Amino acid sequence: SLRGSWQLRSGNGSVSLRAEVPGCVHTALLCQGLIQDPYYRFNDVMYRWISLDNWTYSRTFKTPFDIRKWQKVNLVFEGVDTVAQILLNNVTLGRTDNMFNRYSFDISSVIQEVNCVEVRFLSAVSYAAEQSRCHKAHSIPPACPPPVQKGECHVNFIRKEQCSFSWDWGPSFPTQGIWKDVRIEAYNHYHLIYFSVTPLFENSAQQWCLEVESIFDVVSSKPIAGLVTVNIPKLQTQQTFSVKLQPGEGSIVLLVNINKSAALEAWWPNGHGKQTGYNMTTTFMMEAGCQIEKFSKVYFRTVELIQEPIPGSPGLSFYFRINGRPIFIKGSNWIPADSFQDRVTSDTLRLLLKSAADANMNALRVWGGGVYEQDEFYDICDEMGIMIWQDFMFACALYPTNRNFLESVRAEVSHQVRRLKSHPSIILWSGNNENEAAIASNWFSIPYPDIGVYIKDYVTLYVKNIREIVLREDKSRPFVTSSPTNGLESVKEGWLSHNPYDTHYGDTHFYDYSNDCWNWTMYPKTRFASEYGFQSWPSFSTIEKVSSPEDWSYTSNFSLHRQHHEGGNIQMLQEIGRHFKLPQSPDPVKQFKDMIYLTQVMQAQCIKTETEFYRFSQSEIINGEGHTMGALYWQLNDIWQAPSWASLEYGGKWKLLHYFAQNFFAPLLPVAYEDKGMLHIYGVSDLHEDHKVTLRVTVHAWSSLEPVCTLAKEGVTVKAQSAVPIYKESICDLLGRCRNCTRESCVITFCLVGEDGLQSPRNHYFLSSLKDAVGLEKTQLSASVSQQDDIYIFVLQTTAVAPFVTLDVGSIKGRFSDNGFLMTEKKKTVVFYPWEPTTVEELESSLILTSLLDVV
Repeated sequence: SLRGSWQLRSGNGSVSLRAEVPGCVHTALLCQGLIQDPYYRFNDVMYRWISLDNWTYSRTFKTPFDIRKWQKVNLVFEGVDTVAQILLNNVTLGRTDNMFNRYSFDISSVIQEVNCVEVRFLSAVSYAAEQSRCHKAHSIPPACPPPVQKGECHVNFIRKEQCSFSWDWGPSFPTQGIWKDVRIEAYNHYHLIYFSVTPLFENSAQQWCLEVESIFDVVSSKPIAGLVTVNIPKLQTQQTFSVKLQPGEGSIVLLVNINKSAALEAWWPNGHGKQTGYNMTTTFMMEAGCQIEKFSKVYFRTVELIQEPIPGSPGLSFYFRINGRPIFIKGSNWIPADSFQDRVTSDTLRLLLKSAADANMNALRVWGGGVYEQDEFYDICDEMGIMIWQDFMFACALYPTNRNFLESVRAEVSHQVRRLKSHPSIILWSGNNENEAAIASNWFSIPYPDIGVYIKDYVTLYVKNIREIVLREDKSRPFVTSSPTNGLESVKEGWLSHNPYDTHYGDTHFYDYSNDCWNWTMYPKTRFASEYGFQSWPSFSTIEKVSSPEDWSYTSNFSLHRQHHEGGNIQMLQEIGRHFKLPQSPDPVKQFKDMIYLTQVMQAQCIKTETEFYRFSQSEIINGEGHTMGALYWQLNDIWQAPSWASLEYGGKWKLLHYFAQNFFAPLLPVAYEDKGMLHIYGVSDLHEDHKVTLRVTVHAWSSLEPVCTLAKEGVTVKAQSAVPIYKESICDLLGRCRNCTRESCVITFCLVGEDGLQSPRNHYFLSSLKDAVGLEKTQLSASVSQQDDIYIFVLQTTAVAPFVTLDVGSIKGRFSDNGFLMTEKKKTVVFYPWEPTTVEELESSLILTSLLDVV
């Protein structure tokens, strides 16, 4: 391995320093104290010079073996970011131009006992501009991001993380560096390059088998024969195959039949069963060369994307069946966890993914403007049962299709599919993010006569190249060309549908900041909601780390600078103003903190309303629409500290939305909505069996901790994996029964209770905007903290009904069991799960309790 310490120097040699590999220029400069935190205040713009320079990484190394004993020696880069010339002992080995590719250079004739390796980078920004200039045929829009993003241009001309040139939630840091492993490989006779295992279920024989694929580089001039043994002890399965490896690069595919008498457990998504994996050993014993032993974990699951006619509805369904069972997809969208990939450790990934699983998510979409994630990301998803919708890395743009570009993309796609296809967590490959929509809705104002050229480019890239390679390399999971798409209908219309947002087909993305987000009728009754969301600000403790006191106001230069979505801060204000009183505190810092709190309350409440709508629509067709089978909100995580659509802040702290998600994605949930004066309550269930439960409805006056009236409806059947109406009453009648309640003076809460401790979260339904609420009194909130083993118990007390009660312990890392809740009882116990050691004293001194009436 050539990991570790390298030398790094700027283009003219004026800056020279030690740099860690894997790593990048920015983190190297930061580690050496030559720059401040790049995320601090306005540093994203101040440090633009770093990415405009051409940097060089170099190091010397002694060859740790006798060169003469090996037929072939390679220098292998798992990832180079991005455009570089690679030299060994002053001999150019080749060039790189794709961050997502693996590069292997034959150095057998160049390597010496002591060697100097050099990686000479070219600025990604100037390379992209140059590629665009050289593309004479037709322009490839968009040329530049909107000015509010403070980004760089022509990112679609470089195979690099697309959001590294800026996005509407992230900064522009077009990094340079050796971002993954780099090593020397030496071998005789043969060498294993890729190894993958794919499970297949033979329906006719009711038999599981494994497709074991090995890709070799054979250096001998004659074929090499030998034996391959595959052993899975837990499944009493062992098979030996005779194989012959032909000279050059080639693959062998072995079909292993699993012993039918073995008790095999399938891999299930989170909330639907276990994630059982089996240890498998594959041994290659060839006549020549050394024996190779490969250890892997294998999982068994099938995935189908079902697109078929639905009675009573035009169009087609769009849902996933795992192991033959339809699964409602619950989750979010994943973006890169940092602008500097070398800072994303397996601890970072585990924390974020565990937070997703803890919020009852079973899926994430790895979005197409980031990176194909590291191996550990998918390993953790396999282990936690998080299904992955995997985009290829193309987003919100049109792309060139010249020969060099396509060759590079083909290599990228086949490398990534080979690397990732053994993971049961990946259930879908998707060609791009929003590029079908970009052409269909003509985002880039292309004149009508010219549109044909771009359609041809689109089909060439995603269908004739990407799709073709995916189908060749991986027959075990579905592929769609884009998101949103109309699925089979898009295919029928020549791969570009007239309206990719059609609710009767495929998936949709939906954003609307100008209407009332509490009104469920504004949302599309779609087959599958793969993107939707609202912005909020991260907590003050997160912002504080990258700002100074003069920045702490909603209208400061800093607050404007951090907002990369045009008009975003004003949209949040408008959305809040519909239902809440805006903060008026004369103390600017207090006002800023109040605004942050309200943006998080608003975001949580909006996405709760929208997600509940998608969940209760899963079993019904109304006016030809419905059977919604997926809800992935935008977005899970943050790349830096800024306002965004995320539910997890940079660093992993849960926003109120994430606490709400834990409830609105619960396996058993009652959902209320109002239609023409009627209150409807649905029982939504992901459970595999029908359950008899009691629906408990409570009406509270804002002015009293004593309920005004309660109702228990017993013997309610909540059907397995569906959403069924369980209660209906006119709001007039309900209020009439509850002495003197009005829409403004009362609130409804409800939950489902079953046998053996089965219980849903308690849900709430507001009968009016909270700014119009009557009888709300300012409360005295207090909490006592105690320790119990590794967790901390917070006992809260209130003197009045308190909406959106929030516990915040600043920058102490951890999460609460519940937060942002409506408190209608004097006492409530909340658990704090720390992510690092803390104490009762620390928690007590950091704790800030807020409810809606603390906003003035």
